[in-house]
Amino acid sequence: MSIEFDTDKQRLDRNMVYRYLSGESYWARGLPRDIFERSLDGALCIGGYDAHGKQVAFARVISDYATFAYLGDVFVLDSVRGQGVGKALMTYIQAHPQLQNLRRFMLATADAHGLYAQYGFTALSAPERIMEKLDPDVYQRLATASKPA
Repeated sequence: MSIEFDTDKQRLDRNMVYRYLSGESYWARGLPRDIFERSLDGALCIGGYDAHGKQVAFARVISDYATFAYLGDVFVLDSVRGQGVGKALMTYIQAHPQLQNLRRFMLATADAHGLYAQYGFTALSAPERIMEKLDPDVYQRLATASKPA
């Protein structure tokens, strides 16, 4: 399958990406629209488009473009899964000129370890050094707080 990738945020089908992340993904379910829009503003966003120009894939990289990057919000639509789109997306990301010679490139996944391992990602080399502040219910609390009484 021929897919074109680029980082033009104006080309993104923001409604489709938002629907997928907030409604279908396991990691961003309930994501408020305003937070979604801010997340795009602060990242290198990659869209994948089929021969008709329809967006079928997405990824977001948060980086200082010198030492560190975090890959997140990666997805390929069901209609084109299993056709090499995820691999092509990862190849594009790994070759992107702004993401070269980074000391650390991280991601989190619940189910795609095999894909990412093909691109050099491994379990943490020193997990005792890595910490996180996790608030998995933040979007649900925001939704509840914004509802009128």
